[in-house]
Amino acid sequence: MFTVYAWVTGFAAFLFGSAAVVYLIGHEFPKAQADMKRLPRSWVPVLGLMLAAGSLGLLGGFGVPMLGTLAASGLVLYFVGALLAHLRVGSRKLGNWAFFFATAVASLGVNLAYHWV
Repeated sequence: MFTVYAWVTGFAAFLFGSAAVVYLIGHEFPKAQADMKRLPRSWVPVLGLMLAAGSLGLLGGFGVPMLGTLAASGLVLYFVGALLAHLRVGSRKLGNWAFFFATAVASLGVNLAYHWV
């Protein structure tokens, strides 16, 4: 079980960490997404910091299990909020969202299964 936990958590940390970098370096994609969802562009770095915190929290969960559980839970909530932002503006382009959400749910699931069941 540890192998599955380590792979899923490592992949999720890499994925969300990479997304955080894209948000924090000022790339145009997150800015365009914020514009499409009618969010202030000033939120883009904050959202990037949230992704970075989630990624680091997942990695920290290897040492402190509760930290990983809280980070994974926070990422699931982050992507629930992203879904609401999409639906609020009538966007039905949810492919990327579904992949990121599924990864967050998987990281939470393996974390709970490995540490708490």
